[in-house]
Amino acid sequence: MSVERILEGLARREPAALARAITLVENQRDGFERVLSHAHGLLGRSGARRIGITGPPGAGKSTLTEALIQRFRAQGLSVGVVAVDPTSPFTGGALLGDRIRMESVSLDPQVFIRSMATRGAHGGLATTTEEVADLLEAFGFQRIIVETVGVGQTELDIARTAETTVLVLVPESGDGIQTLKAGVMEIADLYVVNKSDRAGADKLRQEVEVMLGIRRGNAFRHVAPHHAQPTRSDRRTGGSQQSDSWEPPVLATVASTGAGVDELAAALDRHHAYLEASGQLGERRRRRLADRTRAVLERGVRRWLVEATRAEELLRQRLDEVADGLRSPYDVAAEILDQVKTGVVK
Repeated sequence: MSVERILEGLARREPAALARAITLVENQRDGFERVLSHAHGLLGRSGARRIGITGPPGAGKSTLTEALIQRFRAQGLSVGVVAVDPTSPFTGGALLGDRIRMESVSLDPQVFIRSMATRGAHGGLATTTEEVADLLEAFGFQRIIVETVGVGQTELDIARTAETTVLVLVPESGDGIQTLKAGVMEIADLYVVNKSDRAGADKLRQEVEVMLGIRRGNAFRHVAPHHAQPTRSDRRTGGSQQSDSWEPPVLATVASTGAGVDELAAALDRHHAYLEASGQLGERRRRRLADRTRAVLERGVRRWLVEATRAEELLRQRLDEVADGLRSPYDVAAEILDQVKTGVVK
């Protein structure tokens, strides 16, 4: 399908055209930047919110995403999902196939689910994930969920893609403190202990609350003394919100039964309202666009180096010297860059 036909199909809100546009962008085929430029002009019209779901493997992220989709659809909201999966070492495609795990919502015409392969991208996010989210927003979806592969601390890229990031933890993941690495803990706006009907859930929630308290300087505010129990409200929300800052709540869910999903959806609404009231929503979007522009520039420079210069050829010529220890990779890279700058490598 030509780029013109794809754009016409997008204007008519044809799901097939959206799927083809995503494929075009994902594979960076001719015309993909034209499609993205068209989509950029449509951003902001649907009032879309971007939600990131991340966490360790086995935490039930896909089941929780499915439950959230059902909740959003009950509110009459359309939902687009980008499910970032590990890459098949054989085909290069998405390995897990989240559409299969979200079968209860996959046939809803107001739900669009796209699995994407990481293709080795840092942080488990494909380079084009944000661009696909743009296409979903331009198409008119009101809630966009980016669910990541969940590979640990390198999930930091999700914070640059979503306006609200949800970190999903699970009791049986082993030593709870090991799930609370600084890099992971600092990216989330909401924390969810899923499968909270299992042993160790309350302990994990308390550990998370203590870790968050250490970061804020009130480590044991959520820990009840031995003679008292925290109220149901405190345990559900992670404490009251301060007027001038956002305190990430620690929520309990059982995604397979839907328990706690309403509370999670309400917390997502509260966080969005906080971002709007504090002015951080616009600032986060500006930072995202600035990062995107830099990423597009870097992608263009890499493509130019490969297609318009002899840099790759010169690199191959120098590899034997590097392998024999005669030169270092840094020496070769500096030589190539110097020659590119002076126009020798063309």
